[in-house]
Amino acid sequence: MPCSRLVVALTAILALPIAGCGDDDEDSSTVASRGANVARPLVEGPVTGGNGAPFVAASLFDLAEIGYSQTEFFLSGTATSYANTSPLGLDGHWNVEPAASADYKTRILVHRPIDASRFNGTVIVEWLNVSGGLDAAADWIMAHTELVRSGYVWVGVSAQAIGVEGGTPLLPGLPVTPLKTHDPARYGSLVHPGDSFSYDIFSQAAQAVRQPNGVDPLGGLRAAAIIAAGESQSAFRLTNYVNAIHPLADIYDGFLVHSRGSLLPTPLSEAPQAVISTPGATRIRTDLNSPVLTFQTETDLTFLASISSRQADSEMFRLWEVAGTAHADTYTTVVGLSDRGDSLAAAELILTTEPVDGAPACSAPINSGPQHFVLKAAVAALNQWVREGTPPPNAPRLETMGMRLVRDEHGNARGGIRTPYVDVPIATLSGEGQFGTVFCLLFGTTVPFDAAKLAELYPTHDAYVDAYIESTDSAVAAGFILPADAALMKAAAAASMIGG
Repeated sequence: MPCSRLVVALTAILALPIAGCGDDDEDSSTVASRGANVARPLVEGPVTGGNGAPFVAASLFDLAEIGYSQTEFFLSGTATSYANTSPLGLDGHWNVEPAASADYKTRILVHRPIDASRFNGTVIVEWLNVSGGLDAAADWIMAHTELVRSGYVWVGVSAQAIGVEGGTPLLPGLPVTPLKTHDPARYGSLVHPGDSFSYDIFSQAAQAVRQPNGVDPLGGLRAAAIIAAGESQSAFRLTNYVNAIHPLADIYDGFLVHSRGSLLPTPLSEAPQAVISTPGATRIRTDLNSPVLTFQTETDLTFLASISSRQADSEMFRLWEVAGTAHADTYTTVVGLSDRGDSLAAAELILTTEPVDGAPACSAPINSGPQHFVLKAAVAALNQWVREGTPPPNAPRLETMGMRLVRDEHGNARGGIRTPYVDVPIATLSGEGQFGTVFCLLFGTTVPFDAAKLAELYPTHDAYVDAYIESTDSAVAAGFILPADAALMKAAAAASMIGG
């Protein structure tokens, strides 16, 4: 990838054989029947030229090393904005209608198995995150090892104007690097009419997968299901999409809303179109025909105030809150960029005060918690829900008192999804505790225990490893850690120097 680690990080945020090509006749006919009201954009590509490679904050290694290919395509057509026909209430049961229209041309990235027989039939379409002033594949970075070993196709969509044209990023003080500025020879023909049209552009990206017009971006693979995903600002917009657009578009089979907040509500429409604000504490509507899994870290509940939008699980909704996690962490910016799926570093405690090499340090070491492991389980659980109708397990909520989290004697959060990171702790892992810039506030903290406390908790190395294995097995049994990740975690614990 052409992006430096610096650029990638500023946005924050063992391959196994899989049988089948996703060509089940019943599944394919279901896919084709959805999205009847969504326009079919023209697909052109694969895109070449310019600097010679797509520009995106994602993995820093050649995907061919893990049996995947990366291709880029242009999408073009006419997109619509939307306007509400009744008040936008906190229950998320919104009614909208098409408003203005505008021509657009954007890009999508496709990561797919080189061996077509490994495709498991599910396409994950990610709303690329632009909070740092460029397109970033946050969910790809955090979940790619599961996507690869299980044979998903991943599609990243440049849905928002900042990633294409530039503008003011949500996180102040970060460099803005839109596609057209970074590589004008490659991307100079792109045109984004503004974020009022981002929702329909995201719908049309799914339509390009379902019913290609022009080039087939999946290269002949047939999707049995298409799941939308978005992290951080993209999750804010995906919340709007679920509540307002999905009832009209009906193009996605499921939704992964990852790290949404209520502090910064995202507009349904914005200037130069009519400005239509949305209530930040909106819940996910309860009359959906496609399931939604909302995945939240400690930071999302407190700093981003999503505690005010909590809701009960229901037939088509699950809420997972994970103890010991932050909005972004060391896996997002340090380990995940180079993780090919077999690195013990993915399970180890990483201590750094610099989310980005060379950038101002945060006030304390940033969070090094289990978010990415639980997120991979969330992807697998949501896919099973969509494909087989089996819902994910209900997860306990993090314990709160007012707007604050309740913490145990080690400083770790009580309640929520439990892992050995908090139940067999070697550090206090929190989504809170930083000071200074907004950027650092998103990264939470890690406070390692000193040698005396570790010796008290774990008199021998075997005592630590045994407790770690027991906790990990409990998380696997509960459905919150995948067996492949559990094996990696246990190996890291066994290789550690903890205990005695």
